[in-house]
Amino acid sequence: MPHMLILGMGYTASRLAARLRGEGWQITGVRRIADAQALAFDDGSAVRAAIAQASHILSSVPPEGDADPVLARYGADIAAAPAIWSGYLSSTGVYGDAAGAWVDESSPIRPGRRAARARADADWGALRPDMRRFRLPGIYGPGRSALDRVREGRAHRIDLPDQLFSRAHVDDIVSGVVASLHQGPSGIYNLSDDLPCAQNRLIEAACVLLGRPLPPLLTLEEARLSPMALSFYAENRRVANGRARRLLGWSPRYPTYREGLPACL
Repeated sequence: MPHMLILGMGYTASRLAARLRGEGWQITGVRRIADAQALAFDDGSAVRAAIAQASHILSSVPPEGDADPVLARYGADIAAAPAIWSGYLSSTGVYGDAAGAWVDESSPIRPGRRAARARADADWGALRPDMRRFRLPGIYGPGRSALDRVREGRAHRIDLPDQLFSRAHVDDIVSGVVASLHQGPSGIYNLSDDLPCAQNRLIEAACVLLGRPLPPLLTLEEARLSPMALSFYAENRRVANGRARRLLGWSPRYPTYREGLPACL
């Protein structure tokens, strides 16, 4: 039975775990606090035993401050593990601002506000020869989409018509990771949808689906966004997914938000 160790059982990783369990995999999860299905991150002996036993190892833990906590504590163990496959869920944020241009896996890294993420991405890539790095754009899915922001009154329309973003439905990310378990070389894969577009389009589509009025169109100053939300609008790029299509045989089930948002209802 294949055995995957997943460090960081967040939104995407938990959906991956559910799919693989349904396909007969043994899954060992690691999270900050132990529960019925996961070890505690700080339980070093148990986590190291799982690293030594797993056939596949995936980390979805983002950096904390300037460091990657998984690499800091378990990097040497993962590097020496007998696993036949390893992966890391990274971010397309490592490409930085491309002024609306397309980026792919060969594009230069512009750390900017994501210096820690870019460093972690590079360190994971150097850790093992079988490492797959999945660079992910904005992730949406059930319970975590523009629909939820509209329902909760948190949706904004910002007057930046030339600002473009890529995104991906969580289940398309899961299917991309699963595809890499069966084919394709190690390396970097962007898992994104086919239609980079302004965030306003998602908000407007969500309002139509829910029968809600559109929020007003605001400037960034008028929106009074949090520093984290403001940083979202500091970068502008389109993310190409051709490498994953060619080498993994992957294609998104939800190629645009037009298919993905209704599936979240």
